[in-house]
Amino acid sequence: MAYTKAKIKDLVDGKIDRDTLHTMLSTPKDRERFQMYLEILQEQVPWDDRIILPLGPKLYIVQRAGDKRWVVKSHAGHEFCDWRENWKLHAVMRVRETPQEMEELYPKLMAPTSTWQVIREYYCPISGDLLDVEAPTPWYPVIHDFEPDIDAFYEEWLGLPLPERAEAA
Repeated sequence: MAYTKAKIKDLVDGKIDRDTLHTMLSTPKDRERFQMYLEILQEQVPWDDRIILPLGPKLYIVQRAGDKRWVVKSHAGHEFCDWRENWKLHAVMRVRETPQEMEELYPKLMAPTSTWQVIREYYCPISGDLLDVEAPTPWYPVIHDFEPDIDAFYEEWLGLPLPERAEAA
């Protein structure tokens, strides 16, 4: 099913009705929808670097305009690192590890025990936007969620040419 750019913008903006949302999520995606999605995201950011792949709300892999390197960048424009690195290591991190901090999120007596679990929140250094949350055991290293196979995604799934990139120095 083909969708208009306006309908995809409604999806991005969280203004879509439940029935359409369910249909959009449960039907196969097409390259035109992905391209419209990237166009909408590109129109919403205050910078010119080309969005290659969204990593989450307000977080993207982009192609830098000047040198064509691929980096992780926030909606506000903070450049974290090369796209293959763990961007969380370059973010502002808040660790909720005391019972009082846990109870800000969970009702009393329902919060996890801080010796078994902490809550790590990762923020954009420019805007303060919350970009990700993880809940590991206290001693566990920062989680690198994934390294997307962008080549396969563009070439095999979408049938689109891979955006040019320069390797990190």
